Amino acid sequence: MIAEIIGGIFSNSLALLSDAGHMLTDALALGLSLFAINLARRPATSTKTFGYHRAEIMAALANGTVLVLVSVYIFYEASRRFTEEPTVKSPLMLIVAGIGLAANLIGLYLLRRGSRKSINIKAAFWHIIGDTLSSVGVIIAGVIIYFTGWNIADPILAVVIGIVILWGAVRIVKESVDILLESVPPHIDVKEVTAAVKSIPGVEDLHDIHIWTITSGIYALSAHLSIADQMVSQSCDILTKVNEVLAENFNITHTTLQLECESCPTGLICNLPQNNKQ
Repeated sequence: MIAEIIGGIFSNSLALLSDAGHMLTDALALGLSLFAINLARRPATSTKTFGYHRAEIMAALANGTVLVLVSVYIFYEASRRFTEEPTVKSPLMLIVAGIGLAANLIGLYLLRRGSRKSINIKAAFWHIIGDTLSSVGVIIAGVIIYFTGWNIADPILAVVIGIVILWGAVRIVKESVDILLESVPPHIDVKEVTAAVKSIPGVEDLHDIHIWTITSGIYALSAHLSIADQMVSQSCDILTKVNEVLAENFNITHTTLQLECESCPTGLICNLPQNNKQ
């Protein structure tokens, strides 16, 4: 990163400086991600009953927002260079970009597995993807400038880098905001969940259903479950089956289900007939 900053200044390459700036935000993002992961491991308390799981989501949102700002700044600087074509020292640009590419490839290898399980690590992973593409682009621009002297390739490449960064950032911000707004997870269809639960023997209806993400990989559901008039022990069997279906088919492991009985006067409390004592 430091090498790219120095190299970008001395080579007068905006593409290289953009890559360096992106790597700087990556370093901050990784630090923030690690802090959030450690914070999320803290146990729940009487005031934070869900624990600190959302710390990861907030970190991902912060990382995504920073990426958006970085891309906007790149666009701004590139627009200035389109009007004043720079003189870029391509040999130095190529050497430094090659070093940056090697570092980014190592980072991608280290984070690729974790990015599939955590939106927080995914945000950091996207940071490094952007860096890797930036380094490749800088090398391409350096080759073009070296052989053709077409210096305008530098700001053009910077814009391409900015677009790639912005695309990943918008996805991360959207996903983070959806989780914070407790939207239904994208891979879960409420109609399918309702149909699966209603197909369980003893279940008459499922309504007032809410499904949301607590943090990456942890999904929750609350709903009203209408069942036939029966003993509590029987209703517990139905609850067990419902939870099994939700966990196995939809990976929903945290549920809150309110039982209702339509045949009861209040719809909530069943007055079962009592055996007369002799």
